[in-house]
Amino acid sequence: MSSPEARERVRDPERTRAEIMEVATHEFADRGYAGARVDEIAAKTRTTKRMIYYYFGGKEGLFLAVLEQAYRHIRALEQQLDVDHLEPVEALRQLAELTFDHHESHQDFVRLVAIENIHYAQHLQLSQSREVLAAPALEVLTRIMQRGRDAGIFREDLDALDVHMIISAFCVFRGANRYTFRAIFGRDLLDPALRDHLRRTIGDLVVAHVTARADGPPADHRAS
Repeated sequence: MSSPEARERVRDPERTRAEIMEVATHEFADRGYAGARVDEIAAKTRTTKRMIYYYFGGKEGLFLAVLEQAYRHIRALEQQLDVDHLEPVEALRQLAELTFDHHESHQDFVRLVAIENIHYAQHLQLSQSREVLAAPALEVLTRIMQRGRDAGIFREDLDALDVHMIISAFCVFRGANRYTFRAIFGRDLLDPALRDHLRRTIGDLVVAHVTARADGPPADHRAS
């Protein structure tokens, strides 16, 4: 006779799948793709290795599902930002700060991205959702950039992907390089005492770069 837990898993497959994903996210982030073990994930979720293979097809499928979920979360937050009712400069600053806040509070995401780069993005290359994972971020930024250009505030030689790269570079660096940076320079980039300073810094950097004339000093956008 099956246990009550096993019967509950049969009745509520979505909850079981979500539990597996939560534990797998931490295991992959802490141990890497190679170091994480499906047996260990199963043991921590009160399910079985067989069930994990049933839901995800194996370790590779589980890791890809974890990556896709992590990207979907940040994309959903970006979509919720009401940028169309903000002045372009403020909208850009808020998007940069949203990314800063997300990456700080989701260090597993930063580690997962770093791990996937170690593996040359071989898992994401198999994803059927790559366009969905990319489009929301660029749609939001494209609208902001176009309104800023129309207002004569933003420079013409940058596109949404340029700006996305700048924001991501700063925000990912804090987590991905936290320990080596601290070992070399003695500064913890996730020190709460530095948080407000660094959060303002990414907003200032992006705004200054996007409002600078390609051949001269930053434009005067105080009225924005």
